[in-house]
Amino acid sequence: MAVPTATPRTNATTLPVVLGLALAFAVTVVDPLVLSLNLPQVSRALHVPPQALGLLSGAVTLVMAAAVLAAGSLGDKFGLKRLLMLGLVVVMVADLLSMLSPGYGFLLVMRFLDGLGMTALLGVPLAMLKVVVPPEKRPVSIGILMAVTTVLCGVVPAFTGWMVATVGWRYLFLIAPLLCLVSLCLTARRAPESPVQQGRRLDVVGVTMIGTALLALVVGLAAAQNGVSRPETWVPLLFSAVVAGLFVLHECRTTEPALDLALFRSTSFSVALAATLTLNFLAAGLGIVLGQFGSIVLSLSPEAIGLLYLPGTLLIAGAVTLAGRLVGKYTARPVMVTGLVVMAASGLLLAGTAGPTMAVWLLVLATWLCNLGSLVTSTSVSETVLSQAPAGRAGTVASVQMAFAMTGSAFGPTVYLLLFDVFFKRRWLADAKSRDLSVRQAERAVDAVRSAMAQNPGGSGYDPNLLRQASGLKLALDFAVGLRLTMLTVSILPLVVAAVAFWLMPRREGPRT
Repeated sequence: MAVPTATPRTNATTLPVVLGLALAFAVTVVDPLVLSLNLPQVSRALHVPPQALGLLSGAVTLVMAAAVLAAGSLGDKFGLKRLLMLGLVVVMVADLLSMLSPGYGFLLVMRFLDGLGMTALLGVPLAMLKVVVPPEKRPVSIGILMAVTTVLCGVVPAFTGWMVATVGWRYLFLIAPLLCLVSLCLTARRAPESPVQQGRRLDVVGVTMIGTALLALVVGLAAAQNGVSRPETWVPLLFSAVVAGLFVLHECRTTEPALDLALFRSTSFSVALAATLTLNFLAAGLGIVLGQFGSIVLSLSPEAIGLLYLPGTLLIAGAVTLAGRLVGKYTARPVMVTGLVVMAASGLLLAGTAGPTMAVWLLVLATWLCNLGSLVTSTSVSETVLSQAPAGRAGTVASVQMAFAMTGSAFGPTVYLLLFDVFFKRRWLADAKSRDLSVRQAERAVDAVRSAMAQNPGGSGYDPNLLRQASGLKLALDFAVGLRLTMLTVSILPLVVAAVAFWLMPRREGPRT
């Protein structure tokens, strides 16, 4: 039985709490981003083996994928506020200990611990908005939460780049504890506790199965970048599909499921989850595009690529806040459709302009449009999902949204790379044929360029002219055309989801809950 312990407060008293929740949510984005952007400095200092870089960078994501639904269920059973504060403390301790890392092994353990703490910060802040904020004010609060994340993601990477160059990489791990400390101060005293499900059993089997399925999915998708037919790829993916099927059967049969499958009978709920998978798929894929195209073809430094996210940050933050107001005034439907169309426009812009002589401002514009569209869509998705949450189950429902978000983030880089490999290969084979080169000669030229990039990714030892000189092939142009075809292909997805949302989501919604 759900026992309410507090009622939503007025807007004047909730703003500090909303800011605290926004900071907690932002940590789950900022902390992994900061490490990824500065991974070369960390790996050199701690002598990280090359084959372990991916594990170090993705350790937090792996833990969150495995535990995200469990965190939501625990929040509903024991209290969202308690779980949030525990997560904040764990992240603070893990990151502060990371500053003292004597070697790679110690840092990897801390990253896994960090991921465990951040699992509580992933869906819980959104779920707590249902407790803290009156229903009519919740869309605006979600907009504020997304806006704070936008500003931090725009400012922090540039700041940390300067900090690493000035005082060293260890101070990277001060960013998250500072954000957590402020969040803890704002929420500990002011935020009410959520209703708890007294007497309700935790569906240990269910959360274990879905956690295992998501973990296997992430592992399989990561391995797919080295080949789809390899056992390292298809075995985890097949295992994930089997476990996911068993999870559905288990949830249909158990009396107290971790995930109420009846939620999917709601068209709005199902469309919102499709939208969140799509926006995270596109946003994660864009990161691969910026890294590959920016460094290989445009010869941009990693620092310059990081700065692509900064221009227009405040405009996006304002637009996201406005999106929250529009969702509250009208419905989530037009805002969701608009956000998805904007994301499609970002992909189509790259599909039409990517090339060896592309102006950097066009790349900035494409990045800005993708970020704008993803955050506007996120605002409408979060409100739609939370409005469907039964009393006392906000944590679980919000965690379902995060599970779909992480699945999209895992799919994005892999699918983008697979599509690019197909289109790029078609282009350089056609290029070789037009120059009377054999397939073997062309393969050697491409391998030479890839080897140079693998040894010096973005470094000064890499000669961009290899792309123009290798066996006479115009590999820079071939690369750009492959990228354009990739962007054209993936841009179909948000347009399809936008059309589904336009036709299936209700034009008028009942009272929010």
